[in-house]
Order: sequence, then C-alpha cells, then structure tokens
Amino acid sequence: MSAIRVSAVEYLNARPLVHGLDGRSDLFDVQFDIPAQCSRQLHDGAVDLGLIPSIEYARGSDYRIVPGPAVASEGDVASVALFTTRPATSLRSIAVDSSSRTAATLLRVLCAEWWDIDPKLVKLRPDLPVMLKRCDAALVIGDPALFLDYEKLGLEKVDLGDEWTAMTSLPFVWATWVGRSNALGPEHVAALVEARDRGVEAVDDIVAAQCPGDEEQREVGRQYLRDNVSFNLDDRAQAGLKKFYDYAHELQLVQSRPELRFFDTSTA
Repeated sequence: MSAIRVSAVEYLNARPLVHGLDGRSDLFDVQFDIPAQCSRQLHDGAVDLGLIPSIEYARGSDYRIVPGPAVASEGDVASVALFTTRPATSLRSIAVDSSSRTAATLLRVLCAEWWDIDPKLVKLRPDLPVMLKRCDAALVIGDPALFLDYEKLGLEKVDLGDEWTAMTSLPFVWATWVGRSNALGPEHVAALVEARDRGVEAVDDIVAAQCPGDEEQREVGRQYLRDNVSFNLDDRAQAGLKKFYDYAHELQLVQSRPELRFFDTSTA
C-alpha cells in the first residue's frame, strides 16, 4: 500500500490517535492543523484522510469512517465550553471561535433544544477579551479552553459536553477519522487502530511532550486524556453521533441525516 495524505487536528486530544504514525511513512504522510482547516483539506481533496470535526462527515457524499478510533466524551469534556458571567439560559449573544465547526453546531443545538434561547452568534478569532467585549459569552475550543484559568478571570465555564450528556444521556463524538470510500486499505485501518491503542497507553509521554516545563498543565493534561476524553467509537458513542445528526438535520444545520458508513476491515 502507498502512503496516504493525512490531516489531523493539532490539539492535545488528537495526539493519542496519531501516536507513532510519524514512524509509518510507508502508510501515512501526516500534517497538523486546526479543525476547520483539516475538514477543508479533506473536502477539497488536498488530503486522503482527515481527523475531522464530526459534523463535517455529514457534508460529504462519499465518505467512510475508520471504525474504532474517535475523540469522544461523556459528561464534562473540559476542552469545549462557553465562558461567561451570565447563565446560559439568559445569553443574548455568543462569540464563536471561528476555527470551530462541530462545537458551533452543538452550540446551536443546545441553544434551541436545551436552553430555549436564540442568541446572536458572532464568529471571531479565539481572543477571549475581544470575544467577551463583543458578546455575553465566548465559545472556546481545544487547548485554550482546557488550560484557561477562568476562575481567576471571574468567569463561569459552561461545558458543552456535560450539557449534551445532560440533555441526551449519551456521549458526544467530537472527531473521527474520515476519508473517501476508496482512500484506505485494511493496512491503513489496522495501523490507525494500533496507533490509538498505543497512544492511550502513552498518555504520560504525550502530555510531557505537549506541555514541557509546566507541571500544572501536565497534570491537567493527564487528567483530561484519562478522565474527560475517550477514544473509542463504540455503540453508545455511535448512538450519540446519530442523535447529534438528527438534531442538526431538524434544525436545518445539515441537509440530510447521514448514515454511518465504515471502511471495510474484513481482510485487516
């Protein structure tokens, strides 16, 4: 099998899924970027496989999901949140991180189905002071949300993962490996599953590499990867993903409810 072009999310929560892939140059040519750019590259055909925000799977007609690995959570996710001084149910405007796709869609679902509000959403760069100057709350994702000392700033943190699970009693799937139906062979799929398994076992090493010289951040990172995030697209996670697509379709945020279709592993 030839090496395929891969785009992966640059955040800490993606690192266990790509652990060791840089040593498999026979199968993968990996680059890292923000979530919106990863999905854009896949849609444009610039890469063959992307670790992309889950909503982006619903925007492709010939996509398949790699079975097994994913970035998911049940309850607090810690890295996707609103920061505000007002209750969520009274928000009139929310600044949305312009690099967000799935989190922005989930926010719309929660506003409509859970908090019963219809705030103005304003896309801005992830600059918290600017966001909160413009709006009642700021949606921040990834490592900036995870490591923010919001209490020192006098802010409340509304965890979107926790709100989703409270509403649905299901996990939320933030990202999956997605490619076109003919992009991967069984060897690629097996290597991605193996990378996930090894990455989960190597959390300490991953956090040490991502947070050098800051023990407080390392402790937050270790707890995050062990307790907040899961890396398995099991039956309950799939049910949560389908429920998300149902809500997104009902609110006309996607054109159709996508069927979950997976790459074949029969000869892996």
